Amino acid sequence: MSSEQLPLAGRRVLILVGDIYEDLELWYPKLRMIEAGAEVTVAGPEANHRYTGKNGYPCKSDAAISRMRAGDFDGLVVPGGFMPDKLRRDPDVLQLVRDFDDVRKLIAAICHGGWIPISAGVYRGVRVTGSAGIKDDLVNAGAIWEDAPVVIDRHFVSSRMPDDLPDFCRGMLQVLSER
Repeated sequence: MSSEQLPLAGRRVLILVGDIYEDLELWYPKLRMIEAGAEVTVAGPEANHRYTGKNGYPCKSDAAISRMRAGDFDGLVVPGGFMPDKLRRDPDVLQLVRDFDDVRKLIAAICHGGWIPISAGVYRGVRVTGSAGIKDDLVNAGAIWEDAPVVIDRHFVSSRMPDDLPDFCRGMLQVLSER
């Protein structure tokens, strides 16, 4: 296949997982990134552990978050669900997000996934969207809220909900293809 058919060939993407993740917000981007030629790693609190999505769909982690390094990837995807509320309490998760931000690599968050960049302190002055349920959290963290299917601001991509997944994935493809 040509590079036009596989625009992310040679790129590596990290996706976070934990119990009660939003099923579609993990699986749709994972499969879309693979379809575009990226190598995808799913990392959770534990390696080779089975996590259950909000709607019951399982996802087995490839690796432990504590072993992941931003330098090994081109982008980070943070699905929503209830998972982000727990993962944002993990110092390894927060440092990983800061490390992606320090080198201006993709940080993509959808729905409640925005809680993790909020807790990592990387959203101040960044145009974002997210679930209406965390709008106040985003604004209070210094983000600039927009109600849109996708918002792209430099290396940040954000979306509101599962219905926005096509736009979310196009935004990720755009940012990853420009790098």
